[in-house]
Amino acid sequence: MHLAYPAVLAALLFCTGLYGVLARRNAILVLMSVELMLNAVNLNLVAFDVWLGRAAKDTLHSGQALTLFTIAIAAAEIGIGLAIVLAVYRDRGTADIDRLRDTAETPGADPDHPDASGTEKAEATA
Repeated sequence: MHLAYPAVLAALLFCTGLYGVLARRNAILVLMSVELMLNAVNLNLVAFDVWLGRAAKDTLHSGQALTLFTIAIAAAEIGIGLAIVLAVYRDRGTADIDRLRDTAETPGADPDHPDASGTEKAEATA
């Protein structure tokens, strides 16, 4: 098989994942889009490993070894990311990225106001 076929498929997968990361507002869909991007990288690693292995008669298969590490890192990323998204959903009631702010923010304070951290209250009592 020619190298262009998996490379074009990987480029399409990566562009689809990039669009999903940039356009989606749901945190779970963003995580799925990151997984698409990682799978595109894995496809490129394996395709170039096979292509370079034929040319150099190399038996190391470093591209396939890197793919296994990438899959392990992606599994850990999804596990931790999903746990964070579920914790934020339980706390805030939404997984919409645009509506989420810093978790240390006080509920009644205006985040855009420079004195929203409570320094105004401390000065008034002093």
